[in-house]
Parts: sequence; C-alpha cells; structure tokens
Amino acid sequence: MASAPAVSPSAAAQRKKLTSYVGFANLPNQMHRAAVRKGFTFTAMVVGETGLGKSTLINTLFNTNLVPSGEDRDMSQVPTQTVGIETISADIEENDVCLRLNLIDTPGFGDFVNNENTWEPILQTIESRFESYLEQENRLSRSRIVDNRVHALLYFIQPTGHGLRHIDLEFMTRLNNYATVIPIIAKSDTVSENELQQYKQRILRDLEFHGIDIVRLPMSEEDDEETIAEVTEIQRRLPFAIVGSNNLVKTPDGRIVRGRAYPWGVIEVDNENHCDFVKLRQMLIRSNMEDLRELTQLRYEKYRSDKLRSLGVIQDDSVFTAINPTEKNAEARAMHEAKLAKMENDMKAVFQRKVAEKEAKLKQSEEELYARHRQMRAALDQQRRELEERKRRLQNMFRQM
Repeated sequence: MASAPAVSPSAAAQRKKLTSYVGFANLPNQMHRAAVRKGFTFTAMVVGETGLGKSTLINTLFNTNLVPSGEDRDMSQVPTQTVGIETISADIEENDVCLRLNLIDTPGFGDFVNNENTWEPILQTIESRFESYLEQENRLSRSRIVDNRVHALLYFIQPTGHGLRHIDLEFMTRLNNYATVIPIIAKSDTVSENELQQYKQRILRDLEFHGIDIVRLPMSEEDDEETIAEVTEIQRRLPFAIVGSNNLVKTPDGRIVRGRAYPWGVIEVDNENHCDFVKLRQMLIRSNMEDLRELTQLRYEKYRSDKLRSLGVIQDDSVFTAINPTEKNAEARAMHEAKLAKMENDMKAVFQRKVAEKEAKLKQSEEELYARHRQMRAALDQQRRELEERKRRLQNMFRQM
C-alpha cells in the first residue's frame, strides 16, 4: 500500500476566501476604536540655530501657538554656555481623536563661538528617553507604558546655498542611529527656486558621501499605487524647503491665505508650488506619523540590544527559530541513525574485545595442558626406565643362581 505524500507547511497553510460573512473583517475597526479610546502620543524635537524659524514652523504645523516665538521667549531662560532642553506638552483634539504632543526645543544650539560637542546634551536627552522606555518595559506591570521617545528630529539648515557645514554633518552623524532625522532648509523664501534645487542636491550629496541616512519612509508591496506615489513624492522633496507663518495675507487674486507678503509677491505656506510645507505636514501628521513611530521602534530595538549585550545578556536565537516539521523529522531520523550506528560500533568493539580475551585464555590453557602433557610423559619415561633397570637386575640375579 503506497504511503500518502508528505504535505509541506506552505501547502498546508492555504488562503481561503469565505463565501459568507463571519465577522473578523471588522478587526481593523475594533483596533481603531481601541486606539482612539487610548489616545496617541507623538514627540518631536527641533534643532537649529536661533532665528531659523523653529517655533514658527511648529505653530504653523498645528495651526496654534504652542511654542513662544523668539520675540515672546524669556531671554533670561535661554542658556548662555550650553544647549538647553525645553519640553512643551499639549493635548490636542481633532474629530474626537486625542493626541499628546511633546515638543522638545533646543535653544542655544550652534549659537556659541565654540560649538564643540554641542550635540551632547541632545544625544543624552534622546538616550535618557530610550533608557526610560527600557526601564518601563522591564517592570512587572507594563500596562501603562508612556512612550516619551523622540519620534522625529527636525534639523534646521541655514539657507546659505553652500552645502552643509561641519556642525551640520557632525550632528547628523552623531544622532543618525538614535533618531529619525528630517532635514529642513529654513526660510527657503530667501533663496531663488533654481538655487534651492541646486542646494538640495548638494545637501543630498554631502549626506550620501558621509554615510548619513535621513528619514526613509517604509513602503510595502501591499500598498496601493496612490500610497506608493505619495511616499515617493515625499522622499523626492527631501530635504524640505520650508516657509512658516500663521499670518493671514491677501493674494493679488483676492484670496486670504497663510503666508508672507513681499513687495514682489506673496509666499503661500500651503501652496506646494511655493514650498514643501504641505509635504512635511503630510509626513509628520496626516499620513506617516505611525511610520515615524515604527522607525523609532527600530532604532530603539538596536539600542536595547546593545544595552542588554553590555550587561552580559545573551539571547539564544534558536529558541525563536521557526521549525519545519519535515526538516525536524529528517534531523531526528539522522540523529537516531547516527545513534544506532554508534551503538553498533560499540557492540562490535566489545565483541571483538571479548573474542580476543577468550582466544588469549584458550591459548594460555592450551599451553598449560601441553606443558602438563610433557611433564607426565617425562615422568612415564622415567618410570619405564626404572622398571627396565629393575628387570635387568632381577634377570642377572637369576642367572647367577
């Protein structure tokens, strides 16, 4: 009787399309309700020299005054010898969706005569937030983990048109593995369109030459064409050329828009032909906020692995290896056959040793018997000679009588 053919794991897991409604297709809606009920958290850090419009851009992104501008900032609180770290938190609600927004400002970055190691307070802040998240994961109760990691780092570049400076390259090199860096050309309305495109290409060449990976949004084969085109367009616009403003101005055609009015015309913040603000907002808030959180998780996993290894924790990867039943059975069969072969060889060795010992004993017994035979034969010969000698003497005595 022929045995049934083996079924591979891939063939066993077949994709079935149901002919009637069951209900688990509603899982995304359930996850949506749970996520909305729990709320969302997003942490962004802005880094750049004073006067590049960091506060203005943040206020423009969320269309509210979250961060005090330069003229409203208390200058007594601005650091004079080192980079400061200021965190502003706000709860924002839109269409019943709550967002806990944490904004980390870094006043003083690049403003000193000696900017050596000016990135260290920023790096320490990001690492301390990773450390805090790791400590929460190691607690006995992890039901309320607060994600205060930096999900996006907006790095503001001066619109000089001469490429990246040493402080720009050093900063992005140092923080490349700890945060998702989004380069931004600040106040791009001070540069002509042709110069701006050349400046972008020069920045990208500098980043590639120094091996600095800026934000790369994930794409999947399952994404639709519209999503792929959208992500591709966002990546093509990097680094973003930004103009920030919450001021309402009137255009020559009578429209009221957010922007800046100049004698030669109006720069519209929400016009993609004027700047990249819309693409930046789309990536940060509307389309790819969760992608940025996932990119942060990847960087955190690397930090977590390095941290645990430094503490002497070693993971056995074989525990998490997917097991193929066919390969597992073949491996078990091979191990069993190897064990049988070893037992057979051991039994042969024992048998040969026993035979050799028996042969040695038989040979020794044979030699002992042969020696005893020689002794008995010698003794018999001696007795025969003695008897013959006695017979000869007795015959001589009879002759003499």
